[in-house]
Amino acid sequence: MYVPDFRFRRLRRTQTLRSLVQETHLQSTDFVLPIFVEEDIREPVVVASMPGVFRYPEDQLAQRVKAAWSAGVRAVILFGVSTHKDDCGSDSWSEQGLMARMLRTAKEAAPDMLVISDNCFCEYTEHGHCGMVAGDDVDNDKTLSNLQRQVVVAARAGADMIAPSGMMDGMIGAIREALDGAGFSHIPVMSYSTKFASAFYGPFRDAVDSTFKGTRASYQMNPANGREALAESMLDEAEGADLLMVKPGMAYLDVLANIRQNSSLPLAVYQVSGEYAMIKASAAAGVIDEKAVAMESLLAFKRAGADLIITYYALEAIEWLSQKHE
Repeated sequence: MYVPDFRFRRLRRTQTLRSLVQETHLQSTDFVLPIFVEEDIREPVVVASMPGVFRYPEDQLAQRVKAAWSAGVRAVILFGVSTHKDDCGSDSWSEQGLMARMLRTAKEAAPDMLVISDNCFCEYTEHGHCGMVAGDDVDNDKTLSNLQRQVVVAARAGADMIAPSGMMDGMIGAIREALDGAGFSHIPVMSYSTKFASAFYGPFRDAVDSTFKGTRASYQMNPANGREALAESMLDEAEGADLLMVKPGMAYLDVLANIRQNSSLPLAVYQVSGEYAMIKASAAAGVIDEKAVAMESLLAFKRAGADLIITYYALEAIEWLSQKHE
């Protein structure tokens, strides 16, 4: 006669038992909070497609960073909404430009906060592409030269970490060369190493007030390509990246797990605007429990191998975790 094996059920019998044998855990230091800063506004601007997310005036950035630190956030990543755009994003390599000002303000507000600089050109160019446009495409090498200038300015302004998001070929080697040559060999680089040309970015365009029209498919990755995803991250590791990243998150857990199996570097994942917005919209419609679904999605990233999670839920997740442990 068949005798069922009750080993699994026995360990699920009580909450205490379940907690004791839980394999994956979330903690406050897992999360990186994105913050959007817009020039020439006096009050926060609601991002309509992302409930709870705002574009903040510059003079409120220090307050937001201090509040995040007090709430338990230990890392922020800054995105600028520039009103001084041109064809090459030159404001981003100005010592007095928006990017540099944001970084200085954030570091002064909370010196122990890890302040990450998102380094790209889409928020600083009139066309909204991630680099110098040549014809109908982005000129990879000219973009790298400009990116080298941008990251040195970011480091001088106080960035604790550089995070290039443009998916240019050779960007990690070029950035490492520029930082080392300018005396910033101690600054780590977290590469958006596996970034897909995804439909999940839609609400982010609202967040940064983007005028972009067209496609980034010639430099961001085809969502269908898993082997190429691994190759992209392994190449960035070989070029000197200190951390790797997968973006978006939920639809690419297989990619995240595959990179984790093939690299010992710290691994980040970005729970992007579309993922956040879908949870918010479903919760508003009353079809899901927002807290339960949000935390389950964050737990899935950790289970798949992420060490860091960039998420608009950072503040809420820390609060929910604190309630769990009370």
